[in-house]
Amino acid sequence: MDLATMRARVRRELHDESAPNYRWTDDEIDRHIQRSAAEASVASLRERKATLTTSAGSRDLSLATITDLVSVEAVEYPTGQYPPTYVRFSTWAGTLTLLVDSPPGGAENVNIYYGALHTLNATTSTLPVEVEDVVATGAGAYAALEWANFAINRINVGGEEVWRQYVTWGQERLAAFLEALRRLGQRNAVRARSLYVPAGGRSSQATDAGP
Repeated sequence: MDLATMRARVRRELHDESAPNYRWTDDEIDRHIQRSAAEASVASLRERKATLTTSAGSRDLSLATITDLVSVEAVEYPTGQYPPTYVRFSTWAGTLTLLVDSPPGGAENVNIYYGALHTLNATTSTLPVEVEDVVATGAGAYAALEWANFAINRINVGGEEVWRQYVTWGQERLAAFLEALRRLGQRNAVRARSLYVPAGGRSSQATDAGP
């Protein structure tokens, strides 16, 4: 799957496959695809792992090198243990703090398990197959609703009800898209949080609860 393939998929949903008479330009379709892909990514984040290195006497780690970070799901420290040792943590202003009793004594590895947005561009895609359908549905809905809004009070060769038909279809597809996002979000929450559930509930990533 790449952007061109997804664009063709959305055009099929919109019945807009006659190249000389496209109702939407490629740029317009692509914009709706990227919006839909971003929203689907948030509901079903890409699973990523990065390894950072501690400094002697400090529990803090900069997250600046993880450029695609959306949310930290788990922190493994120390590494190389079996089963893996996950610790409590907090994040604030691009810094992750290990909520451990004693700070690291030197340079030690820390594995960061995090969620990132998916990529969909001219050459590749990281979207799971099941999410591709969701993205196509959302992009089609946004395209239809935008066109319907533009077409109000304008002359259309298909008649005055054309814009209303697009509104109805777009709203139906948008409802399906939002429901799919809800299901993805629920499934993603269960999967991601199965890595590490701290005693007394999940640690806050915004507030340092203390050691």
